[in-house]
Amino acid sequence: MENCVSCAEKPRKYKCSKCSAPYCSVTCYKVHRDSPECVTRDVAKEKPVNVIPEEPTLHEPFTTDDTVPAEKMQQLETCQELRNLLHNPHLRSLLHQIDVAINAQTAMRVAMQEPLFVEFANACLQVVEPMTDEERSEMKLCS
Repeated sequence: MENCVSCAEKPRKYKCSKCSAPYCSVTCYKVHRDSPECVTRDVAKEKPVNVIPEEPTLHEPFTTDDTVPAEKMQQLETCQELRNLLHNPHLRSLLHQIDVAINAQTAMRVAMQEPLFVEFANACLQVVEPMTDEERSEMKLCS
């Protein structure tokens, strides 16, 4: 996880709304907000005038072998195992850290070291792509 841009000691919990720099507290945010780095990054991220921003999409514009069908995604909402796991504040914190991470790939690699996150990922996969009986048998043999 990245460290705070101001104190460089504590892991970041938040990111600047202007420039997305990581910070750990309100105090560090105030220091960062008034620094020239924030203004510089903010100017670099300005959008050109008269450009209509694209709306975010939940699905890729084209399908691949890895695209999950919408009906499978909707099944995640009704999975009781996932609902139970999401009651855990530590899991919700991990998911939030991934969501706000500047480098999502690194955040996922770190999260996959947490048994609770692996359990969550497996529960999602079990809904989206259930194991066949043959795969279950192979898993039992490997254990």
